[in-house]
Amino acid sequence: MENKIDYNINLDVKYPHLELIDIPSIVAACKEQWWNQTLTEVNESVVRIGIVEGEFHWHKHDNDDEFFFVLQGQLLIDLEDKTIELNPMQGTTITKGVMHRPRAPKKTVMLMVETSAIMPTGD
Repeated sequence: MENKIDYNINLDVKYPHLELIDIPSIVAACKEQWWNQTLTEVNESVVRIGIVEGEFHWHKHDNDDEFFFVLQGQLLIDLEDKTIELNPMQGTTITKGVMHRPRAPKKTVMLMVETSAIMPTGD
């Protein structure tokens, strides 16, 4: 998985409150290798969908925790001392300040919950 991936990260809020969010339709429409879209805002946090395959770069968020929840596929989150393996219907929270690298060995669909101020590519 050494190939350079272009990340497509969209921070605009796609769905206002009280609007249906249809995950299967979103997944079917995605043709990119690493795509991330903010779905909605919940108080000072956002819910994002990631449809990914390949490796993200090592990074950390100095001021923000980050929650990952896999809907389909498999997400590996490398930490400095171990790897967390997430399969469908599993999640984990990465504590602020912790270096990590998400990897998806196959097409993976995940939800992320984080503050609206977070920089997804790291600080």
